Amino acid sequence: MDVLGNLEVRWVQGFTSGTFKFVDKKTACYTCGNFIVFLNVETKTRKTLQSPGSGIGAFTASGHRRCLAFSDLRLNPSIFVYNYPELELMCELKGTTKLGYTALALCDTGPYLVSSSSIPDHTITLWNWENMIPLCSHPLWGEDITALVFNPMNWCQICAVKSKSLTIWNVERCGNYHLMNPSAVDLPATDGSAIECEANPSRMLSGKLTHLGPQMPTSAVAGLSGDKADNFVEGILRKIQMKGNKLEVAQTWALDEAASTICFSPDGETLLLTSNTGCVYRFKPLLKDKVVKVLDVLCGDFVAVAALYTDRNICLSVREAGDVQLWALDDGHCMGSISLQTQVTSIACCLIAQYVVVGTATGDVLFVEMTTKQKPRLVHRVHFYHVPVDHLVFDQGGNFLITGASDSRMFVLNARPSKGFEVIGWIEAPGAIVTLSTQYQKESKQVKVLVLCSKTGREINEGNVLLLLTLFVEQLTDSTSCVDLHGRLRKDVLHSCLYELPHALCSCILATNKIFGYCQQRKVLQRFIIPESGEKPSNVQEAVHLIPEMEAGGHFLSSAFLQLSPHQAWLATVGRDGLLRICEISTMDRFVQLQCHSCWQDGVGSVCFTPDSQTLITTGLRDGSLVCSRLRLKLSGAGKANAATQFGQSIADSFESVVSSENTVLTNMTDWDSQTQSFTRCSSFHTEEANFKGKMSHEAEQEENYFASPTSSTWLDGKIDAALQEEIQQYAETKKNLRRNIKVLRDTIKAMMEENKSLTDMEKLKQQEFNLDVQEQQRLQLEGEQEVTRVRKEIEMENLAKCYQREVLKKECWDSMQIKGKAIKAFHSENEVKNFPMKERTEKELEELHRVETTRQIEQADSQLQEMILDTISEEKMEEAAEDSPALTGSLSSLYGGVNPYLYNQFNLHVREQKINQITLLKDVIYKVKSTFNKEFEAIYKQKEQEINRVREKNKRISEIMTELDLSETLWEPKLTDNECPERALTVTDSEIKIEKYLTPEEKEKEEKLREEEERQRLAAKSDNMRDQALNVMMGGVLELKKEDVLRMEVPQPEFMSKPEVQWTEEERKSFKEYEKKAKELSEEQEKYRKTLETEMKKLLTSIKEATQMFDERLTKLFDRKVKSEMVIYQEELKIANLVHSIQTEEEILSREKQLSLKLEKARIVKNEIGEELKKHRETVDEFREVYDNTVAEDKLLDKGFRKEFFDVPGHVVDQLYKLYKRRPRVQKMKTQTENNLFKEGALLGTAPSDGLSLMMKAMDELDPPENMPEGLDPVVWDRLCLARRAKVESEQKVKLKALTLAEMQAFLQRRTDEDEKAQLEIKNLIDELNGLCEEKMRFRLDSMVQIVLQQGQVEVEAGEFIADFTGALLIHRGVIEDLNSSIRALGDQKIASMVECKDFRKGIIQQEWDHRRMKMQLEDLSNKARDIQTLRITQEIQDYLNETSNDNRVPKQLTTLERTIDLQKTTHQKKIEACKKQIKHLNRQDAQMQEKNAALDSKMAEMEITVAERRNIFEAVAMGDNQETEAEKNYQDIILRKKLLNIAGAQSEEILILRAELEKLRMKSFPSLSQLHYN
Repeated sequence: MDVLGNLEVRWVQGFTSGTFKFVDKKTACYTCGNFIVFLNVETKTRKTLQSPGSGIGAFTASGHRRCLAFSDLRLNPSIFVYNYPELELMCELKGTTKLGYTALALCDTGPYLVSSSSIPDHTITLWNWENMIPLCSHPLWGEDITALVFNPMNWCQICAVKSKSLTIWNVERCGNYHLMNPSAVDLPATDGSAIECEANPSRMLSGKLTHLGPQMPTSAVAGLSGDKADNFVEGILRKIQMKGNKLEVAQTWALDEAASTICFSPDGETLLLTSNTGCVYRFKPLLKDKVVKVLDVLCGDFVAVAALYTDRNICLSVREAGDVQLWALDDGHCMGSISLQTQVTSIACCLIAQYVVVGTATGDVLFVEMTTKQKPRLVHRVHFYHVPVDHLVFDQGGNFLITGASDSRMFVLNARPSKGFEVIGWIEAPGAIVTLSTQYQKESKQVKVLVLCSKTGREINEGNVLLLLTLFVEQLTDSTSCVDLHGRLRKDVLHSCLYELPHALCSCILATNKIFGYCQQRKVLQRFIIPESGEKPSNVQEAVHLIPEMEAGGHFLSSAFLQLSPHQAWLATVGRDGLLRICEISTMDRFVQLQCHSCWQDGVGSVCFTPDSQTLITTGLRDGSLVCSRLRLKLSGAGKANAATQFGQSIADSFESVVSSENTVLTNMTDWDSQTQSFTRCSSFHTEEANFKGKMSHEAEQEENYFASPTSSTWLDGKIDAALQEEIQQYAETKKNLRRNIKVLRDTIKAMMEENKSLTDMEKLKQQEFNLDVQEQQRLQLEGEQEVTRVRKEIEMENLAKCYQREVLKKECWDSMQIKGKAIKAFHSENEVKNFPMKERTEKELEELHRVETTRQIEQADSQLQEMILDTISEEKMEEAAEDSPALTGSLSSLYGGVNPYLYNQFNLHVREQKINQITLLKDVIYKVKSTFNKEFEAIYKQKEQEINRVREKNKRISEIMTELDLSETLWEPKLTDNECPERALTVTDSEIKIEKYLTPEEKEKEEKLREEEERQRLAAKSDNMRDQALNVMMGGVLELKKEDVLRMEVPQPEFMSKPEVQWTEEERKSFKEYEKKAKELSEEQEKYRKTLETEMKKLLTSIKEATQMFDERLTKLFDRKVKSEMVIYQEELKIANLVHSIQTEEEILSREKQLSLKLEKARIVKNEIGEELKKHRETVDEFREVYDNTVAEDKLLDKGFRKEFFDVPGHVVDQLYKLYKRRPRVQKMKTQTENNLFKEGALLGTAPSDGLSLMMKAMDELDPPENMPEGLDPVVWDRLCLARRAKVESEQKVKLKALTLAEMQAFLQRRTDEDEKAQLEIKNLIDELNGLCEEKMRFRLDSMVQIVLQQGQVEVEAGEFIADFTGALLIHRGVIEDLNSSIRALGDQKIASMVECKDFRKGIIQQEWDHRRMKMQLEDLSNKARDIQTLRITQEIQDYLNETSNDNRVPKQLTTLERTIDLQKTTHQKKIEACKKQIKHLNRQDAQMQEKNAALDSKMAEMEITVAERRNIFEAVAMGDNQETEAEKNYQDIILRKKLLNIAGAQSEEILILRAELEKLRMKSFPSLSQLHYN
């Protein structure tokens, strides 16, 4: 294959990720599989760069420096840096990364690159890529970085973005030494609110102890002593202006779809927006241009690719989501697309018509017409499978379309649209289909089909069986004659041969008399020769063993896929390693290859040849890229290239007429509509079946339900339904007769069964004897027995599991309990008392208790001995100490059996071991309290059992009495409940089982024997007890008469009593009198005995009630005892909880102390390291300072030596020359006044000092020309001046450069000094904190928590919601409170006495004040009366009254006057009523008229409102300028009107005063007063 040449990439399409970067002003680049694509956003031209490694990992680019960098995908990956547009490899950076890089970033102002690695390194590294050396690195502490970016204003700052944090890395340098320091940025919460940072956990919050102990950080509480924001996407673009810390949205633009990433060009004029759908838009916000789409290639992985034979310049691809795209082979431009809206699996192009066939995951085959490239359309659809369509193949003659899937069926279709894509038939393969290929023989018009099958049930990815089919084109033209009723091809229209391979193949392809296959296990390419006797009749199924004729090396990674060129001379292989290999079929070991895709992304998915066999298109399996490669031939292979081209042209020429006619038919086909065009089976069959079933019986319907069709019917299902329909129509009459006969037979058997039910048992037949199908009966019985056996085994296993679980629970919760938990319930109430369930103490617990008690004995003996020696305690104090108060011990356990003399005093518990021993002793106290209560509980429990037995005995006697008295009452029978007998839960009684118990045949036989034995014993006992039977018959079972039988005694009547009384004799009369006397005596005796029994029964009932009530009272006392015992237990448990909390707090303190010690040790180590580095850096700075001082000294020497150098020049000229010597160009000031646009290329910040020197030298050229030379100066002197000035400038620039370097080094040294001081301060803080923690630990140990029991009245602290807070409380002796209370009472009595005295004195004052007010009010009342008398008016009535001497005449006159007045008022009132009625009628008439007028006015008002509104708008528009004048005129008129009103009001007030004076005069004339009369 060497003669062919090599493979080169023509174009690449796809969109792997949304990462776009600019490499210059107009060119952006992005990754696509194993390539980087460069896109000119203005012209939309493309250029590609292939990765030198195996795939592309992290990727970045810099538009200012016109370079890009990316990492490859492999172990120990490298970073490649390329320039643009030359695309030359600048350098390859090899670091210590093991697996890969997560992010890269290039600096715009210098040759710097920063990278971050993933696991296991997790390191950020800064590179100088020009020198290919890493400057510095820093670990990342186990978290990946997702993005990196340099600060455009300062390359020494790098921003690193992680999933949940943001970090700024500051790069510091000292000479050639670089250092990276991280600085975390506090991000706000998702809602924008600030997150409050926790306080430093290494600092104590407060030095005050609480009842919970000192506050510890979380790490100390845990016992430790050592060391993503979601993407927010929306379809709006916002321009945000930043002013200080404020953000403001300046402008917004609406986008067609949501943007996922944005990218600015280097000049800041162009913005690229990337969407998740594979579209890229260009936008120029400064020019306010529209959003322009520059790339639209869609997203998603490619499934397959195929070349279009009818148009040799087009290829097609299909994606998983169902997007079919047309690509131009020249430039890779997308010419058109169609979305099928379904998941697709395969694709194939037709040779004789311009359409493609697409297979879907739902088993459909879709036909897409391509005559209009811009708008492909779906024209046909066939549903073949219930599984995905894996294979679609056209034969080279364009005759058939063959489909294949994993269900081993192949369908053959007519490929011509003029035939309506007719389905010819189907073929059954010997297994699941792995690959499918065809070969067309034009001379014989035969199509050979090679099928690779897998007979294994595993995943279908390889097979070892080959099926070679021969299809005859002429015989298959008539589909009706070559298939059977079910649509299967007949055996006489095809030939087949079966081959068996020595090794399984993952792919194979059929050539002329050859088979090429790829063995995945051996990783070799194999070639097989087809035997000449390969064509055999299809009924011969013997497999022929094939042996490979030739083998060649294959791909490194399996599996591989084979593709044969159209001219059958070249073979292409692709694999998971991403390689595309092409070889000749004659020499397979010589090939050319190209790394099209990355093996890290599963390599190549599919490959196809174009019709000229010189262009190949490959798709990646998981990288979403489409690669077009061109086979470049050498001069020696030109003949083969021409042959391939001529073959492709000949094929096109031979099909030209057919393509034209078929395309015409294809164009006329309508679009496929799934709603109107159905591809299911024929519906007429279902209609006829429904009519047929309507006439059947219920049994026949069940029989015919087999023919029900599934919901999603395939073409084959339709064929089967049609065959069944034909069969039903053919044998309809036969089936009808059979059903009729069966129905008659069934009715006969039913009648026989009904008759059998009425027969006797001897004549009755069993149910099974009516079953005519004995074999079916036996089969069903066998199946039933097997099912019963299976279910029985499952139940037995389930029961076994439950039994095991029961045993485990019983062992843990019952057998392990020394005292089982049970309860006692009262007889006459719901009161219930439970005991304390207790486990038996283990040997370890007893040993621990014994050890603690022994230790306490030794401690107590030692303490007493020391006290006796020192003689520091008196006998009285010892006696007081011997009897501790319950208030000080903290519980009342000693009163309830919990006595332990070895308990520690609460006030002496300071050491951890003492607290642990105290917990053990308190547990023993709790155990003793529970044991004491349980003993009392057991006594009461036995008493209840005795009471129940007594009640039972008394009830027995009461039952006997009730029997004798013939009473039928239910007696109260007490029983123990389940809670009182908990062992009942462990046994299951027969009454609890509600279903019938299953018995095995052995158990049934055993039970039958026991029943027979019991019956035998019963009969034997009955025959042996004849004496007792005789005694029962004769004397009631007794030999003597008992007192209890009195009630059953009767006096026998004389026989003569049956005769009439008239016929009695005297003796009979005497006998009757004796009979009456005996009967009366017997009746009296029976009544007496009955009363005795009733009295006895009442006494028994009373005694039962009293005894049970007394027991209930004892149980109530036991309940009180239980409550108090629980209280005591809770008190002890509270002490244990406090002790445990104290121990845990002490452990936390110790953990914190250990942690601080480790921190202190690490801080000292860091301090030593910083000190050593600081010493080295200080020496470096001192050395550089000496160099700088020397440079400054040399520069000063140049300045001082100027006059010496020009000693031969006159003095005044030297002064002038010295001024010119000090003159400098203004290059630095000009540089600072450059453009403010940071995106401009000329505004690169951080320019190197060497560039500044070169710029200065260039600027000096403006001062050196002779035009600047003073007049009369020698040119030689001027040249000497220029040389000296240049030397001085170079010296000054060197001084400046070294000064900047020295300042940077000094700043670096100062930062390291600050770090050293910070480390020293940290060590000091840690030491202080450690000392403070030790003090807190001692305080905590000494200030222990104690539990005190006090009465309710002795607690003066207010209770909180749950528990009182005693933090600020004091414990005071009771005597002090009592003395204080007595003093308070005495002072209170004195205060009350003084208050009573004051009250009495105040009472007298109030009494006198009240008398004074009473007299004053009387005086005022008398004065008012005198004034009223004086001012009384004397009316005519009063005068008449005074003049009238007799009252008798006055009263009638008044009555007469009143009656007249009443009559007059009635008459007036009646007239007013009539007038009002007339007025109301008049008003009603007016109201009706007004309503009519209002209705008319309303209709007019609506029109007038519209008119007014229009006029108002017109007026407002016209009179807008006259508003001010109108307002002024209005204000003036208001002032005049107000003045007039004021004048009128003044005049009217004067008139009112005059009229009031006249009125007063007239009133005085009419009604004179007594006072006036008196004065007159």
